[in-house]
Amino acid sequence: MKIQIVNGPNLNLLGVREPGIYGSESFESYLAKLREQYPEVEIEYYQSNVEGELINKIQEVGFSFDGIVLNAGAYTHTSIALHDCIRAIKCPVVEVHISNVHQREDFRHHSFISAACKGVICGFGLNSYRLAIEGLLD
Repeated sequence: MKIQIVNGPNLNLLGVREPGIYGSESFESYLAKLREQYPEVEIEYYQSNVEGELINKIQEVGFSFDGIVLNAGAYTHTSIALHDCIRAIKCPVVEVHISNVHQREDFRHHSFISAACKGVICGFGLNSYRLAIEGLLD
């Protein structure tokens, strides 16, 4: 099984960015733990701060991978293009957020990508990614 994790803008700063919200662990450190926990799953990782690059990566893997875990960051709340991209590909996508976006600013309460995704997981810290993988394994 092959799963692609795609992280959007500012998620390259995990571990140093607002640790009170996002924690103090880097994603690379967490990714090593995920790969160890799921040795039977090939877990690929990609991060970009650029919307078009996220779309390119999703299109690249969306017909050959078994699933995508997507944390689109702030693009979640603005990008119809990501919604359309998710609808266009073959494999399921699980939307992930580290924080509970519904406890945050009002503009974070609406997702343009949720309706195109298999499911949405938010509020469980980096563990949200593991829960998304579990959802894709079912």
